[in-house]
Amino acid sequence: MTDLALIDPPPARVVNPGPRVPEPLRLVFEREERRLLEHPFLQRCANGNITMSELHRYLLQQGHYGRHFTRYLCALISQLSAGDDVLRLAGNLAEELGFGNDGGVPHSQLYADMLRQFDLSLDREPVSPQTQSLIDTMFMLCRQPGGAAGLGALCLGAEAVVPALYQRILHGFAHHGVPASRLEFFQIHVGCDDEHARTMFGMLEIWCNKPFIAETVAAAATIAISARMRMFDGLLDRPTPLGG
Repeated sequence: MTDLALIDPPPARVVNPGPRVPEPLRLVFEREERRLLEHPFLQRCANGNITMSELHRYLLQQGHYGRHFTRYLCALISQLSAGDDVLRLAGNLAEELGFGNDGGVPHSQLYADMLRQFDLSLDREPVSPQTQSLIDTMFMLCRQPGGAAGLGALCLGAEAVVPALYQRILHGFAHHGVPASRLEFFQIHVGCDDEHARTMFGMLEIWCNKPFIAETVAAAATIAISARMRMFDGLLDRPTPLGG
C-alpha cells in the first residue's frame, strides 16, 4: 500500500520567504523556483510518470552532489567577515552534521542508509558530467569573496527550493508504492531546509541594503539553478534510437 495519501499534493511553491525578504530577491526566487519545478524530471515526479530507473539515477547523482554540501557551506563561511553571520550559518552546519533536532544522525549518514535500502552505492556509480558541473559551480560560487554569491547559490539556489523539490521527489517514489518511511532524508529536509533558507534570507535582508549585493545574489542563484537543471537533464531515460 502506498503512502501517497500521506503526502500533500505538490504546490506551485512551498517556501514563502515572507515580507522581510527584499522585493528584488523575492521576484528572483519565485522565477528561479518556478523554472526549476517546470523541469521535465520534476514534472514527471509530480504527475506519476517518472520511472524507478530515473529515481535511482537521481538518488545516486544527488548523493554525489550532496556529499560535498558541508564543504560548500564551509567555503561560504570562510568568506564571511561578520562574526554574527558566521554564527548563523554555523547553526545550519551543525544540523547537517547531526547536532540538530533530528535524532543526532549526520545527514550524510541518513542518505547513505537510504541508498542501502535501495541497494544503491555511490562507489559503484560514477559522477555524471552534469553533476560534476553542478559540484564545481557550487564550489566556485561559495568561494567568491564577500559571500554574496555563495549566499545566492546556497539560499535561493539550494536551500530555499529544496522543500518544493523534495515534495516532488517524494511523490515520484509514492507513485511506485515506496513508503515514506524509506525516505527519511527527504522528509527531514522538507522542514529543516525551509528553516535554513529563512536563516539565510534574514542575512540577505541586511546585506541587500548594500550596493550591488542583490544583483550578485540574483546572478548566483540563476547560475546555481541552471547547473542543477543540467544535472536533471542527465537523469531522464532516453528512448532507444531506431536501429540502435
